[in-house]
Amino acid sequence: MRRVGIFGWGVVAPRSPNIEAFAKNLASSETWLTPFNGFGPDNFLVGNPTFNLADYKPWIDARFPGSRFSQLERKMGQPTQYAIGAFIQSLSQNPGIEKELQDLGARAHVYVGTGLGDLPTIQNISLDLYRAQRRWDRFWASPEHNSAVRAWRETREALPGMPPEPSTIEEVERDKAEDDWWHFWAGRSPELREYLEELREIEAMGVPDEGDVESAKLAVIKEKRTRNARLQKKWSSPEPPWNAVSSNVLWNIHNTPASQVSMLGQITGMTFAPVAACSSFGYGLKLAMNAIRLGEAKAVVLGMTDAAPNPLVVGGFYNARVISADAAVSKPLTALRGTHIAGGAVVWVVGDYEHFTQKGYKALGLEPVAVGVTADADHIITPSKEGPTLAIREALASAGCEPKDVGSWDLHATATPGDFLEVQNLRDVLPDSVLITARKGTFGHGMSAGGGWELTAQYLGAEQGKVYPTPLAAPELNKQIAKVHKHFVFDHEEPAPEGCSGKLSMGVGGINACIISRPWK
Repeated sequence: MRRVGIFGWGVVAPRSPNIEAFAKNLASSETWLTPFNGFGPDNFLVGNPTFNLADYKPWIDARFPGSRFSQLERKMGQPTQYAIGAFIQSLSQNPGIEKELQDLGARAHVYVGTGLGDLPTIQNISLDLYRAQRRWDRFWASPEHNSAVRAWRETREALPGMPPEPSTIEEVERDKAEDDWWHFWAGRSPELREYLEELREIEAMGVPDEGDVESAKLAVIKEKRTRNARLQKKWSSPEPPWNAVSSNVLWNIHNTPASQVSMLGQITGMTFAPVAACSSFGYGLKLAMNAIRLGEAKAVVLGMTDAAPNPLVVGGFYNARVISADAAVSKPLTALRGTHIAGGAVVWVVGDYEHFTQKGYKALGLEPVAVGVTADADHIITPSKEGPTLAIREALASAGCEPKDVGSWDLHATATPGDFLEVQNLRDVLPDSVLITARKGTFGHGMSAGGGWELTAQYLGAEQGKVYPTPLAAPELNKQIAKVHKHFVFDHEEPAPEGCSGKLSMGVGGINACIISRPWK
């Protein structure tokens, strides 16, 4: 079986714009969480990534026309920009690896996924559409631009499907009532139908079948623009709502980070976005290792990325009763008050160990040996006992690692009641000697990137023969959890135990990934 190594890595995380800052910050037991205030003043803490795309402008300008950076800045959302930054960082640990990835052709893959997608971009464009639709409907529903409304006002007879008049609705529901009322009457406006008929004639213009196609196409686009402007002036109407929808909604779908990494790195092999919620990095690592061991790839650029916390995510998770909202850090394994949402990215260059070391490249951290993946097939957010336990057993068996051989373990541990079950499940498999870490009190729950941050922290510490501290103080350990296991990493570093290291992630939807790694021999 081909051995697999990590030959590059990059991180965008709270307080950590790059892998160097990430490693430096891990040496401290302080939390990286900060106030959210995305609803105005609020009581949420989040992991807000530190990032500036301009840091990577020299690298991009050295390889592409000057317009490329501004295009990325204008059109790409946070997840894609974070992934680009982390990818560029990942090329720096082994100089020359950028060209190697290009020379591998179809044998270099790109798997860069996401947990939630680019929700900020979707939210902003959705709000633009909502406001434009509201202006549009209000205009065409007004008596000045709708003869059907003027005629109805003479009789005020109920019409099929007519919503109640907004003035009859309580104020708390008034906005929705206005939307329904205006939309109903806009759909019955003879004047709007006349407008649309004129617009149809403009949009029906096609490219002539004689002459140069490209120049003819540009001429048609220009003429349509001119006629559309005249149409708007004639009716004095607002911009149609379809004009309010930015094309950025298409440029920021789930596979965009992977595609942009492929384009910027000039990597021509299989490129796509694996999505497995909070277990995404583990699932991606399994796919990367499989591809290399099957001989389908020599290298895989593996990454996960999610946007900075925004109100949609924070509000959604709050109403799912899984995040803390008391303006204090909720540490795993303590009072179990809930987690903290975080955003950012992590990218690894995963490679065929023999291929890359023969070329003089150095493997980083630990050796990833096996990944066990399972599904609870039970509950969307509450972990089961059987699913995660099976993932652990599957990973250990695939790695040829006995429970007694495991020295350290990193939990998923979201500071929810599931922490107790997770520790209990682990002890059903592993001995009481295993040294356990839980890091979401440090940088929060990074959604798809979180598992990658935790693995990177594990690997960085192993390079230096230590386990980085966590914010957890010994007296804070939950008493019920302490009855199950006592050997945790608290607010000071520990020597790295001998043996294998494990990492468990459990994703929304009940999907689990367990990674077993070992020191390089």
